[in-house]
Amino acid sequence: MSLNRQKYHTFATLLQQLRDYSTTTELNAPGLRLRVASLQQMFVVEIVPLALEDAQMPHNSREQSYQTEMSKQLRLLELDVMFFQGARQPATAQARLQTISDRLTTLMQYCEAILQQE
Repeated sequence: MSLNRQKYHTFATLLQQLRDYSTTTELNAPGLRLRVASLQQMFVVEIVPLALEDAQMPHNSREQSYQTEMSKQLRLLELDVMFFQGARQPATAQARLQTISDRLTTLMQYCEAILQQE
């Protein structure tokens, strides 16, 4: 497996772990927020440079498009976590967790699309 594929695979695994964590009973908002911040950091440090390194590859423009969408989804995920943290009613908190789970699924699908094109 190439280094690039490995980084995307690792990122997808972290997304899955975060989605699993968001469905546990031990879930707490500060812990979720910390995990999302770590995920964003990994994205900026490990994933964003990959499209720049592959500037000569034909799939690069598609990969850059996916990365742009992933960046947007990560920023929205951060907002979703903030809204979850502010939820006062159990039903609202549950709806926020579902939104977080859906957003993580979308991010995993972007990773999978990138992995399939390589």
